[in-house]
Amino acid sequence: MGAVTVADQWHWQKWEGRPYLTCELLEPWHHGFFTQAFAPELPENLVRIFHPEIPAYRVKQVHGNTVLTPHEINWEGEHFSPADGIVSTASQQAVFVATADCTPALIGDRRTGKVAAVHAGWRGTAKRIIPEAIQKFLDAGSEIKDLLVALGPAISGEVYQVSTDVAVEMGVSLGLQDLADDLDGMLLALENLLDSPILPDDEHEKVRLDVRRVNQLQLEQLGLDLGQMAIAPHCTYQQPEHFFSYRRSNQKNVQWSGIVSR
Repeated sequence: MGAVTVADQWHWQKWEGRPYLTCELLEPWHHGFFTQAFAPELPENLVRIFHPEIPAYRVKQVHGNTVLTPHEINWEGEHFSPADGIVSTASQQAVFVATADCTPALIGDRRTGKVAAVHAGWRGTAKRIIPEAIQKFLDAGSEIKDLLVALGPAISGEVYQVSTDVAVEMGVSLGLQDLADDLDGMLLALENLLDSPILPDDEHEKVRLDVRRVNQLQLEQLGLDLGQMAIAPHCTYQQPEHFFSYRRSNQKNVQWSGIVSR
């Protein structure tokens, strides 16, 4: 993944003795990619690490591509509104997403101070949820050149086995719709990409998938350059001392990631 994965952009911080990650790219904003050490605390408590009395927003995550603003989020029965991303509309709004192997993306506009938090698993990535969030910024007056995106700890491609059908969906999300019905052609096209998001697997009709790399490619297609992106050098599956992993444990535990608008 080239320069965007340099580890020295990512720093361990501590709050009450518990570790969480920050990214230099997002230094203008209070933010954090929290570890399992903060479980089972919810954003309503975690936001105090950033500010003692600002609102924290979250949604009921459904592996889709809906991105809401804080005023669009409602409490519906037992859950908040179904969505997988939140884009701020005012200053001092904290937005959070939960992940356990999926990619947490925190986005900031260095000109306006607006931010977003996005939950991007393979299903959301196939539906281009991060580009959907970027479009929300653009609709509100942001420019591509001002956006910064940090992709936090997630399962890494070397250990994430998926079916070849999932690889096809990734290819379609990258504009390779013409190969949707040509499995061999799609896999070849994906393998020929620079720093391919697809790695071989010994099992028939399986591959290894780097979801963060697919998201990075989608962002590059939108016009973001490598200096506007950072990818955490951490794998949720391979670092049980820090992160929950659904693929590793088959248990529905999550860690939160959040950022505060300026």
